[in-house]
Amino acid sequence: MDRSSPVPLYYQLAQQLEAAIAQGRLVPGSLLGNEIELAARLGLSRPTVRQAIQSLVDKGLMVRRRGVGTQVVHSSVRRPLELSSLYDDLEAAGGHPTTRVLRNTVEPAGAPVAEALGVAQGSDVHLVERLRYMHGEPLALLRNHLPLGLVDLDTGRLEATGLYRLMRAAGVTLHSARQTVGARLATADEAAALGDREGSALLTMERTTSDDTGRAVEFGSHIYRASRYSFDFRLLVR
Repeated sequence: MDRSSPVPLYYQLAQQLEAAIAQGRLVPGSLLGNEIELAARLGLSRPTVRQAIQSLVDKGLMVRRRGVGTQVVHSSVRRPLELSSLYDDLEAAGGHPTTRVLRNTVEPAGAPVAEALGVAQGSDVHLVERLRYMHGEPLALLRNHLPLGLVDLDTGRLEATGLYRLMRAAGVTLHSARQTVGARLATADEAAALGDREGSALLTMERTTSDDTGRAVEFGSHIYRASRYSFDFRLLVR
């Protein structure tokens, strides 16, 4: 630490810890110990260490676990805006995705779902609601509606792999999608599911996916923890 620098000590410590995570010297699952031990080891005050750690918790790089201490988690996910599944993107990035199915049922299509899928309002559609984890931490709450009979949506299979993989295995050729990205604050129920605070920032995404015949095969309405997730845009000059 450069004590003569005008840069606050907490910020210097936070930058060093963040660099250690990015370079793989602090891997996901690493424990930092408690603040008192860390402050003594570094020769810093406890408030300085607490502020540095909190800044990394706010970025989603660390979590505080009761009875365990402060633990490093994986860096935030940056996902390109293309027709791919979250499961495939996380797996390709080494994110060790896991899934818990919350609901797997048939329900009448409301107006937005009916319009997206091109079916009559009130007709039966399949609903799958899943919680997607990265390195054991909740990352996204995924709600997908599909036409009946499109694919076998067995709960065990949904928890073992991604939805798009199941669709491709069933012979569905995904061709294009219309997607809208937004942001809002988490409700109490959403925050509880995602292990976050009520009112924390969420990224939202709605996507209608079509196959190679132009038929709508999926309408997704997803929310993501903004501290752990972002979308990448590539902009071209025209």
